[in-house]
This record gives sequence, structure tokens and C-alpha cells, in this order.
Amino acid sequence: MDTMTLWHISGWEFAALAAAALLVGFSKTAVSGANTVSLAVFAAILPARASTGVLLPILIAGDVLAVLTYRRHAHWPTLWRLFPAVAAGVVFGTLFLVWADDGVVRASIGAILLLMAGLTVRRRRRAETGDEPAAVTSRAGRLKARSYGVLGGFTTMVANAGGPVMALYLLSAGFRKLGFLGTSAFFFLIVNVSKVPFSAGLGLIDGHSLLLDAALVVFVVPGALLGKWAVHRINQRLFEQLVIAATVVGGVQLLIR
Repeated sequence: MDTMTLWHISGWEFAALAAAALLVGFSKTAVSGANTVSLAVFAAILPARASTGVLLPILIAGDVLAVLTYRRHAHWPTLWRLFPAVAAGVVFGTLFLVWADDGVVRASIGAILLLMAGLTVRRRRRAETGDEPAAVTSRAGRLKARSYGVLGGFTTMVANAGGPVMALYLLSAGFRKLGFLGTSAFFFLIVNVSKVPFSAGLGLIDGHSLLLDAALVVFVVPGALLGKWAVHRINQRLFEQLVIAATVVGGVQLLIR
């Protein structure tokens, strides 16, 4: 069955999905966390569970472009510190999706994002940011990394909403703009690819969803190019404010739906 017929997508709805795919590309190379708006658009037009399966390959395409753009700026010690906790969060999120109600999932993630946005604003007002992220060696620092890792894995699995979680962690850890983008690019490429078997097993990715992906993925490229152009014209303070604002918008959208 034709995918467009399957979900009864109108021309205007396809245009909205295409704009959301373009925003995915922009968020991956400029303002991480902005793709929560894309998440909301996909969930509004497509069935809620199906939307996560359609969006995942589009996110992976954006991740590949981001890695190609910022591969020299990744901070691997941070990535290795996060991955075990993220894996636990992905497994927990998979189990949660088996029985959870969509409304409960959206409200929970929205509340988490808003809480962390508030905490991050408070931290950023107190902190002095250096050029490189500080090593997290204290017990409190390790606990913080694990907590964000589990939340990031959980939210990315249940709603592809891990971007704001990890954005807030990287900001609170003191990452500058390029290090932020390089680290998050590799992080999400690895995590999103690892989610594919889980999503396919849950029936969220199939031939129909991949047909729609094939029509939408081309819009990711101009979005990524626009983001690459824009990121060098955004100062660090504005960059951080945009990331936090995108997180708040995404959290509110999840709560009010």
C-alpha cells in the first residue's frame, strides 16, 4: 500500500513533514534540541507510535551529516562515560513502550525537559565556562553523567527526544559550541543506529515507513547546510540561549498535546 494513502497525508501535511525534516538537518549542525519541534510535527500528523519510526532514519541522516561536519571536535572521554548509562536507558525505554500510554509518555518527557532546562539556566548563571569541558572525576560528577545518560537513552527511545537531554548535559559540563556539536553528533549517530533493531522489533520501522523516509530525507541536506552556515554566525551566549529555548518549547509542546 502506498505510504501516503496509508496515513492519508495531504499535500499540506507532507509540506509540514518536509519542513520538519529540514529542521532536523538544521538542528544537527546548528542548534541541538531544535528538533523537538520536528518531533511534535511528526507526532501531530502521523500516528503517535508510527511517527517515532518514521523520524528515526531521518535523524540518522542528520547525524551522518553532523559527523562529517564536526568530526574533529568530538570529546570521546565524555562519550565513553555516557554510553553504558544510555544503553540502560534505551532498554528501559523499550520496555516502557511495550505498555505505556502515549499521553503518559509525552507528559513525563515534557516535565523532565522543563525541569532540566530550569536547572541548566541556574547552573549557567553560576558557572564560568572554559574552552574545554572539565573532566568529571568526582562522585557527584559521575552520578550526574549516569543520570543524564539514562534519561537521554530513555527519552530518545520512547520519543526521539534525547536531544534536549544531552544538550543540557553538555551545556552544564561547560562545552563550547564546536565541541558541543562534535560530541553530540557522534553520540546520536551511535545511539540512533543502535535503536534501529529495537524500533523494528516493536513494528515502528517497516517498508511503509521507509518509503515515507525516502521522500523526506532529501530535505535534511539543505537544513544541515543552512545550519553549518548559521553556526559560525551565532555567538556562544546566543547559542546556549537557543538550545535552552528549544528545549523549553519542546517540553511545553509535549505537555500540552
